[in-house]
Amino acid sequence: MSILVIQLPPRARLSARTADAANGLRLPAELDFVLSSDGNRVGTAGRSAPALLPRADSVVLALTDADVSWHRIVVPKAPAAKQRAALAGVLEDTLLEDEDSLHFALGSGATGGQPGWVAVMHRSWLQAVLAALEQAGVAVDRVVPSSAPPADGVAQARGHFFDPEPGNDQPPSMSLASPDGVVCVRLTGALARALQPAADVPVRWTATPAAAAAAERWLGTPVAVLNDTERLLQSAQGSLNLRQFDLAPRRRGTRALSDFGKRLLSPEWRPVRWGLTALVGMQLLGLNLWAFQQQRALADRKQAMVELLRSTHPGVRAVLDAPLQMERETDRLRAAAGRAGDADLEALLAAAAGAWPDGLGPVQTLRFETGRLTVAAAGWGEPQLAQFRERLRAAGYAAESAEGRITVSRASSMRGQG
Repeated sequence: MSILVIQLPPRARLSARTADAANGLRLPAELDFVLSSDGNRVGTAGRSAPALLPRADSVVLALTDADVSWHRIVVPKAPAAKQRAALAGVLEDTLLEDEDSLHFALGSGATGGQPGWVAVMHRSWLQAVLAALEQAGVAVDRVVPSSAPPADGVAQARGHFFDPEPGNDQPPSMSLASPDGVVCVRLTGALARALQPAADVPVRWTATPAAAAAAERWLGTPVAVLNDTERLLQSAQGSLNLRQFDLAPRRRGTRALSDFGKRLLSPEWRPVRWGLTALVGMQLLGLNLWAFQQQRALADRKQAMVELLRSTHPGVRAVLDAPLQMERETDRLRAAAGRAGDADLEALLAAAAGAWPDGLGPVQTLRFETGRLTVAAAGWGEPQLAQFRERLRAAGYAAESAEGRITVSRASSMRGQG
């Protein structure tokens, strides 16, 4: 699954003195990005206008270390709808800004009632960034920090040296993510030395190519080189997402369907795709075999009816409709033998006499057509008609009444069996 990671520049701390304070946040004309086909290796990297960023299955927005502060607290036990308010209440004494202007997000593995990390960001700034990217056609799935404290139980820290302002002669900056939190300071003065983790905490040091020499002099030990593009992709690895609570992405309609499609096409879901493909293939194969067997059985039955017709009535030359031809030939032989059939006058008269309603006199008039006997039913009430129909139905006949007459005929279901 392809992933696009966008680096958001640091938030302007003195924005109140700029035009942006009146006109709202404006995204930079170009943003740094890295595109990876699998989330592990850099594919394409560069700078682009927001509307011209490459497309990917997942889009991640990375914040700088200076724009995210981390606080260690005992996570309150609260329903999801009230969790943000609960976090704001716990952190109230440690916040330097009004809680309504801040956005809170739980760190990885944070659960209610247990110690955990909470990330705090400027809410309106982040909300404006996400809205501006959405307007540019970039739907951000996740927001991640450049550095985050290690998960509980992980003692190793990560330190990275970089030059926040390339081209000047200032010392590089250091970003350190340790079990004590995340700090970002310049390598000037004693503060950076004082923030070093304890001797028993191993640190994995990296540095950008431009800051590597200064970092090695400051540490007195070699450091691994990690350029900005590789670190940007590294920040998107894992499942941490700072888009929580009121900034959580909407998962409705086509967006939810699109997200499900992305997950289904991800490498983690490859066994599921194989299983579904095999299942569908087996179902199709089974349906084809079943249809073939049904066709063979139907053809065998048709052939059996044809053979029965030819053996019973050798005079039939061409077989077009075996059941109908069998019925006609049987009726012809019966009539030639002088025997009455189910649709003849004698059978219809017998059926009508057997079903005649109680208390009614003999029939006054009747008329016979092929398969239909019509008798006068003037003065019959609904109870007599219902009784007549019910008795005829039990004998395999049907009755239709109209304009003082009732017509008796062989029921179609019984006729088909004749």
